[in-house]
Formats: sequence, C-alpha cells, structure tokens
Amino acid sequence: MPFDKVNVDTDQIVPKQFLKLIHKTGFGKFLFYNWRFDNNGKPISDFILNDPKYKNSKILITRDNFGCGSSREHAVWALKDYGFFVIIAPSFADIFYSNCFKNGLLPIKLEPKIVDDLIQTGTEIEVDLEAQKIKTQTKTTSFEIDDHRKQILLKGLDDIAMTLEYEDKISNYEKRVMTPSLL
Repeated sequence: MPFDKVNVDTDQIVPKQFLKLIHKTGFGKFLFYNWRFDNNGKPISDFILNDPKYKNSKILITRDNFGCGSSREHAVWALKDYGFFVIIAPSFADIFYSNCFKNGLLPIKLEPKIVDDLIQTGTEIEVDLEAQKIKTQTKTTSFEIDDHRKQILLKGLDDIAMTLEYEDKISNYEKRVMTPSLL
C-alpha cells in the first residue's frame, strides 16, 4: 500500500482517544482513524486504507520520519492488528523503530529514491526477510537489518521469549554466583 505521507506521528497512526484497550489487539480498527473516517464515523472514500484495491495489503510504503511523536507502542499494535507485517520508509522515529521489532513488525529503511519508485509504480512487492530482499516484477533490492533483530523476527520472539531462550544459562550462572547465605 503506497502511503505517500511524511512525518506521520503516532497520534495520527492511532489517536489518543482509542488508547483505552488493555491488550495489544483491537487497535486495527482505529488505524489512521482521523484520516479514514469523517466526523460521523463514515469512511472517507479517497483515503487509501478505504480503497478496496489495498484491502489485504501486508506492506505499507511511506515517507520520511514515520512513527514520530510520542513513544506509544499502540501505534505499532494498530498497524500489526490491521494486518501490516512490513513498513518501508526512508527513516523512522527511533522509539517507533525499536517498538516495531519488539512487536513483530518489520521496519525497512531504504533510500528515498527507492521508496519513491515503489510508491510511484504502485506495483506489487514481496519482502523476503531471510534473504533481505525486496522483489518487484522488474527489480530486486537488498535491505539491511541487524542480525539479532532479524533472528527475533524470524523466530517470532518478544523480549521475554528471547530471555527464556537462555533460561538454562541464566540458571547455571545464578547457581555459580549465588552464595549459600543468599539462598
């Protein structure tokens, strides 16, 4: 889905009035709410998320500084709950970028010219995280990702699950350093 906007902040991604849910799910219906719906809650026909052509899009292609504003994790939850798995942009706000990985959403940073081509052509694309490639009908582009973050996404881990992968090592360490007086 080509989302040709710059400086999209987290309050635009999911407005503050919808932050009352206590779970990570259920936020997708509020994604870009103030842009998607009029004051009566009716869909705005010319907003891209309301275009049936993009209904099942899993990849959002956007512009610079996506996810700026407050550090709310709800923005990532809304994008993921709506059905996006990948966000492609020239740049992201730092906290938003980090929150993406913590919640299983792949943020890909690409040169502005490449992003521009993807937005302008409107062609279908495929993202291969393992190979770190973005494929269109006519071109393949590589992208960079930290190997640790790549593995977290490939294995579907969050911070707690990642820590639990080292449970045996943690237990062994605790046994070695704990003195009997502390047990």
